[in-house]
Amino acid sequence: MERCSGILMPVFSLPSPYGIGGFGKAAYAFADFLRDAGQRCWQMLPLGPTSYGDSPYQSFSTYAGNPYFIDLGRLVDDGLLTREEVEAPFWGGDPGRVDYGALYENRFPLLAKAKARGWERDRAAVDAFAAENAGWLPDYALFMALKRRFDMLPWTAWPDEGARRHRPEALDQWREALRGDVELFTYIQFLFFRQWAELKRYLGAKGIRVVGDLPIYVAPDSADVWAEPQWFQLDADGRPTAVAGVPPDYFSADGQLWGNPLYDYDAMAADGYGWWIRRVAGAGRLFDCVRIDHFRGFASYWAVPFGAKTARNGRWVPGPGMDLVGRLTGWFRDIDFIAEDLGVQTPEVAELLQRSGLPGMKVLEFAFDTEEADDYRPHRFGPNCVCYTGTHDNATLSDWLASAPAETLARATAYFGLNAAEGADRGMLRGGMGSPARLFISQMQDWLGLGPEGRVNTPGTMGNWTWRLRPGALDAALAAEMRAMTARYGRLDSDF
Repeated sequence: MERCSGILMPVFSLPSPYGIGGFGKAAYAFADFLRDAGQRCWQMLPLGPTSYGDSPYQSFSTYAGNPYFIDLGRLVDDGLLTREEVEAPFWGGDPGRVDYGALYENRFPLLAKAKARGWERDRAAVDAFAAENAGWLPDYALFMALKRRFDMLPWTAWPDEGARRHRPEALDQWREALRGDVELFTYIQFLFFRQWAELKRYLGAKGIRVVGDLPIYVAPDSADVWAEPQWFQLDADGRPTAVAGVPPDYFSADGQLWGNPLYDYDAMAADGYGWWIRRVAGAGRLFDCVRIDHFRGFASYWAVPFGAKTARNGRWVPGPGMDLVGRLTGWFRDIDFIAEDLGVQTPEVAELLQRSGLPGMKVLEFAFDTEEADDYRPHRFGPNCVCYTGTHDNATLSDWLASAPAETLARATAYFGLNAAEGADRGMLRGGMGSPARLFISQMQDWLGLGPEGRVNTPGTMGNWTWRLRPGALDAALAAEMRAMTARYGRLDSDF
């Protein structure tokens, strides 16, 4: 990847009249804005269907797309819904926030209407899509149909043992009994990937690469664990014997208890890591560059006893290291990878990153906590890294500048020459743009000067993933300012 810059912007944060951002007009307008602003990368959060808590890092499937991102306006244009139908529901009372309750209640009945009108019309295209995705789609569609049948209970609590244990004869019976819902969830994925493919082509024509996020773990209540339990550390009833998390850290004194099942890396290694190869292949269909979330978990991972209330009493367990990482980078030479190497740093993590050759992450908001915390300061960077002002888990720049301890702010001020005339947030952006890092990523909220209202996620808390861009917030003046800074620091391609 050549020297360039980009913007971190969740799809759900785009404006739309339907309660959440998606693949509609605002996505295309954002692509135009990125082009005008000289930004060559759009980094997104995971695009999968979300479960309880609405986190994109806890999805019902590592392969499927989020039904909420299907743009209803485009379904109207396609003759699958009417304008009256999509405008009638309540989509939330605040255009600056996602109301997931309203979405859950109102989105699926509309998608069911679209399926009723389009299933036979699109049958040949749907059949071709299903054949292309035969490795995951049948299990996912049946999984979602069964969850509906069993009141959305997690699969480990389903009352039917055959369904719960993924027995082929029971699945055949349920697939027939729930044919309508199986078809619905198949058609929803067809719509998602059709709209995504069109947007992806548009971005490619604009010269914009998509950076996507691959969570290291999958959700316990997912089609992935239900259909292929042999790759996870589970007991005879499908419950985890230990779960994922991180020890006490910058974000939480109790650590973070994620609750995801851990992988059985011995079984995966014996199979040649086929599960991981299929998973990254799925991500490669969506993205040009894949950020591997929690990369340090490949060196060693934090295993917490199942049932623990916090992550404090976990233990470090050796991960697969280069045996897996080298397999993936060697197999997928047409995909760029970013290693999210944040968190507890150890020599083994640094060695794995160095051996992999992947660019790690440097977060400017982490650079000034102490006088010695200078690994994240630009003068220490090499080009093979990605510099961030902050990630989706961090405060916006304006909020960080307003709330950082005085000594932290003093260090940042002295280092970057922050001043009122320029604006401290602009000074931080300038520092990232001018860094040696090959790629610089900033949050859209940082350019807009948003405070705590613009934060996407506060780890260890509920009620996240709701921030939305206000309509009209992005204009030509901002694009010109961003483009000028991008050019000043050698990140603007002459043909862009």
